[in-house]
Amino acid sequence: MPQLDLLSPDLRDQILAEALALLEEPGVRVHSAAAQDRLAEAGARITGEVARLPEALVRGAVSTAPREFWLHDAAGAPVVHYGGAAVHFDPGSAAVRVLDPVTGEHRPAVTADLVRLVQVAESLPQYDAQSTAVVCADVPAAIGDLYRLYLVLLYSRKPVVTGAFAIETLAVMADLLAAAGSTPERPRAVFDVCPSPPLTWTAFAAENLMALARLGLPAEIVSMPLAGATAPVTLAGAVVQHAAECLSGITLHQLTRPGAPIVWGGAPAVFDMRHGTTPFGAMETAMIDAAYAQVGRYLGLPTHAYLGATDAKALDAQAGLESGLTALVGALAGINMISGAGMLDSLACQSVEKLVLDAEAIAMARRLLAGITGRGASLATELFAALGHSGEFLGARHTKQWFKAEQHLPSPVLDRASVRAWTEAGRPDSAARAGARVGELLARYQRPALAPGVEAELGRLVLAAARPAGLERLPALEGITPPAPG
Repeated sequence: MPQLDLLSPDLRDQILAEALALLEEPGVRVHSAAAQDRLAEAGARITGEVARLPEALVRGAVSTAPREFWLHDAAGAPVVHYGGAAVHFDPGSAAVRVLDPVTGEHRPAVTADLVRLVQVAESLPQYDAQSTAVVCADVPAAIGDLYRLYLVLLYSRKPVVTGAFAIETLAVMADLLAAAGSTPERPRAVFDVCPSPPLTWTAFAAENLMALARLGLPAEIVSMPLAGATAPVTLAGAVVQHAAECLSGITLHQLTRPGAPIVWGGAPAVFDMRHGTTPFGAMETAMIDAAYAQVGRYLGLPTHAYLGATDAKALDAQAGLESGLTALVGALAGINMISGAGMLDSLACQSVEKLVLDAEAIAMARRLLAGITGRGASLATELFAALGHSGEFLGARHTKQWFKAEQHLPSPVLDRASVRAWTEAGRPDSAARAGARVGELLARYQRPALAPGVEAELGRLVLAAARPAGLERLPALEGITPPAPG
């Protein structure tokens, strides 16, 4: 498998050494008294809200973090391997808007939008996991996190990349997962937890990390240094900050429960000085991700990154260019879970049509990762001995035997036909072909059957949380495919 390493061993070691030095001076801000107490008991020096972590304490915590773990599907089968050289993809998460395929406008996401995204991701083998891809504006914000998970559990069999917005809702989300069959031994979901740059853990983030450890739910640190704004402008400097934030989170997490599963992840970006924006389609953003993943791999930890997204606002050439290139960088960097597919406008918008376009890029990246291998006892000499100079390879048994193994055959979303065929089809562009593909996938989708009583229990848990937030009835799932029989 090809491997992209951007850091020399010396530079990688310097990044780790400086990250460890930052945790001792100036230290990391921790706004939770409970987290401060946990760190202090283990030997950290606490001054006000600043925790200074000795190197030995940090390295001891890293040594107890698991080197790998699995996420499981609804049937309990291991599907997503966090660790080693495994590379997986899931849709980008927590967008607040969706791209309307008819008007081209970015509008607030609602329940039906998330259900469509889940159904399409469920139907595409390129996505190993689901995500709670959008925040639904038709339910109160107070239950936005658990409601998203509820919909994914209703409409998907796949593992889930998710995250809680509050400690109270995390408890309900844990109950939802348990009702759907998830256990600490066979977890269905991983939860993103975000430190605040630079070198800060809010009370919620710190306590969220500790709660996940106690519950045995896998945690994914999503460090977000913004190079030039909330982090050093140099790429290596931003990676140092990322490492320090991840190391501090792992320390708190492992002190709470040694051996609890945790991921070295992130969503950093460079800061565009011209527009004041955070370009997730920038090559430098992808380079930071590849570099920090290299540090995480060196430490033997599972890895995650946000790649395969774009800063474009429509399904245009920029969207394809940025999404395809950065997804490829992530795959070559050997990142275990790559989030970001389907996302536009620097992670603010999701598009189900882009999700199917990105699936084609993912398939191509996976073909590259498969590399080139020899087929049969002879690479070519036996074939030439049989055919000579005739050039009749098309009808050869060798061609029929190997072409499907050698060539990835994309869906009709990618146009490889003649210009005549394209013209006769009405000259559809990639966005139109993606829209047609979405229609085909939705028409074939069948909602998975749940064990008796599970759907009712999921609904009861969500409604119990919704009523204090002022919602007496959950949004109707109109036009949504009913559960499959059985």
